[in-house]
Amino acid sequence: MRIENSVALVTGANRGLGKAFVDVLLQQGVKKVYATARRPETVAAHDERIVPLRLDVTSLEDIEAVVAQCADVALLINNAGIHNRGVGILMPEAVSSAREEFETLVFAPLVLSQALVPALAANGGGAIINVLSALSWLSLPGTETYSAAKAAAWSLTNGLRQALRGQGTQVLGLHVGYMDTEMTRGLDVPKTSPLEVAQITLQALQQGEIEVLADQVSAQLKQGLSAGAYLQRG
Repeated sequence: MRIENSVALVTGANRGLGKAFVDVLLQQGVKKVYATARRPETVAAHDERIVPLRLDVTSLEDIEAVVAQCADVALLINNAGIHNRGVGILMPEAVSSAREEFETLVFAPLVLSQALVPALAANGGGAIINVLSALSWLSLPGTETYSAAKAAAWSLTNGLRQALRGQGTQVLGLHVGYMDTEMTRGLDVPKTSPLEVAQITLQALQQGEIEVLADQVSAQLKQGLSAGAYLQRG
């Protein structure tokens, strides 16, 4: 997909990777970017091409209102996220935590993608980027429900790619390990900058790629899938 002079919609655009996507899209000559957030006033509208919009991705009413304003969208970036860190799978609150994470990480991208399929088709096919995770392939103590949701989102991404191939819509899955965002605050590990991840991803999109492994962690985990290295044995 060609980004220059296209119109994009980014969810969770007020901070972290979402904000980085907005900034890189502007650098690469996007015509307009709908920068969505639950509180649109928190979006840094430092360029006239940025259109802040209210969007709680778990709200059907919000999604319908946004889609009605965005018939010119050619690129959808499903970035909005949630991680209820530290909720172990055997804790009483694990089920409610999983439901909350699945609503944001799986069902919201599905509903929003479905709603924007006609716009993408009308604008040449366009593309969808789904922000996934290295934890799509690995479950750690306290990340079990998040990992399950990201694994489902990975499968959803692959399904969307097959379903939308006929209308020429490119579907790209982005996997990344530790990024320097609020979600990883307090973790003493090497982290990739959101700006670098956004640059790598959008470059891959323009080259026609369908998957991005944005850091060494995600690349190593993906490579280990065939060897069963991700399995945790007792």
